[in-house]
Amino acid sequence: MNTYDLIMKKRNGGILEKDEITYLVDGFTNGKIPDYQMSAFLMAVYFQGMNDEETTNLTMAMADSGDRLDLSGINGRKVDKHSTGGVGDKTSLIVGPILASLGVPVAKMSGRGLGHTGGTLDKLESIPGTQIYISQEDFIKQVNEVGLAIIGQTAHIDPADKKLYALRDVTATVESIPLIASSIMSKKLASGSDAILLDVKFGSGAFMKNIDKARELALEMVKIGKNLGRDTRAILTDMDQPLGFAVGNSLEVKEAIATLNGHGPKDFVELCLGAASILLTQAGLAKTKEEGRAMAEKAMHDGSGLAKLAALIKAQHGDESYIYHPEKFPLAKHIIPVYAKEDGYIKRIDCLSIGLGAMKLGAGRERMDDVIDMASGIVLAKKVGDFVKAGDKLCECHTNKEDYQEVIAEIGDAFILTKESFPYPPIIHEVIEG
Repeated sequence: MNTYDLIMKKRNGGILEKDEITYLVDGFTNGKIPDYQMSAFLMAVYFQGMNDEETTNLTMAMADSGDRLDLSGINGRKVDKHSTGGVGDKTSLIVGPILASLGVPVAKMSGRGLGHTGGTLDKLESIPGTQIYISQEDFIKQVNEVGLAIIGQTAHIDPADKKLYALRDVTATVESIPLIASSIMSKKLASGSDAILLDVKFGSGAFMKNIDKARELALEMVKIGKNLGRDTRAILTDMDQPLGFAVGNSLEVKEAIATLNGHGPKDFVELCLGAASILLTQAGLAKTKEEGRAMAEKAMHDGSGLAKLAALIKAQHGDESYIYHPEKFPLAKHIIPVYAKEDGYIKRIDCLSIGLGAMKLGAGRERMDDVIDMASGIVLAKKVGDFVKAGDKLCECHTNKEDYQEVIAEIGDAFILTKESFPYPPIIHEVIEG
């Protein structure tokens, strides 16, 4: 088999066989195929695409490039939720504890934030002492005992994806549906859960800017999951404004705690309950989404979900007292309010600008090795559809930096006002069940 011939075959619109795709993935992962040839192959895929069988085979080859988690030692039907990334998305801190409190085992691997998107691992690490890297043996033991574990992906899980994504990032081949779908689904398959719910976001703060592209990606990933025997479903959710009010690590954890005390923002609560209701049907604990929602609502309001979040933190060596006393989280040195300059209804909150603004305040990373300031971020006071008068507070900016004036102005410009009222936008636009 020859790499040159396979590049030319795909460049000319040919269909690659399973063994040809495996040859390319294995060769690149082990260093036998150089970056320049794999870059050419990725560009050929970018322009020619892949059919369903090719994308499934690419996913399998990537998942098989390293270790797979064996979750057979965990009792019950394991579920996982994956978000394609957004601003203010702390959903796993709610959905995981709710499911665990209802007897559904959640064995989850999460990621870190980069650029304008936040990462669940960073949020967890804002709680002092919390460890996000534990052995597979302890991971399985924790899920059996607590019902929930959220950890970082090890270097031995899906190494092909790490190498391929790094190459896509510098060769302008990130925006390819087959490559995105195989990247996400290979990690999910290697992580070993029985059922997967994909939260595919669209809008200014999401990778997919419109709902049509989000639907295309969701359908592709659901097909992959079904082809490989996994119960895979998806929801299409709005990321044209931040999710909830809080953006930034400890600020989002505090909002998650408030939500598990029954006091969460309307859009965030709706997304969490919607996701949990589907996952409960996937786990076989609820016959319908309506029944699942009622179960999730109870766990959100009776303290059982909050208790599971505290148990998660304690099991991973964090200080669980922060869950019951969120006032212990340190505040940033500077808390700067941003005010409306005129009357009107908030038509749009540029989610990308808010995410980048939070990053510049210290809450995110431009590069993977940047150090995050856990106390920094933005807390919205208003959402899309709200009416404001000139002088009303739009948000608060939290930072320990001294040179914040330019960033504050950019954040203020993210709020777009109109004179006409309109209905509040829904958070979940579509459910895809395959």
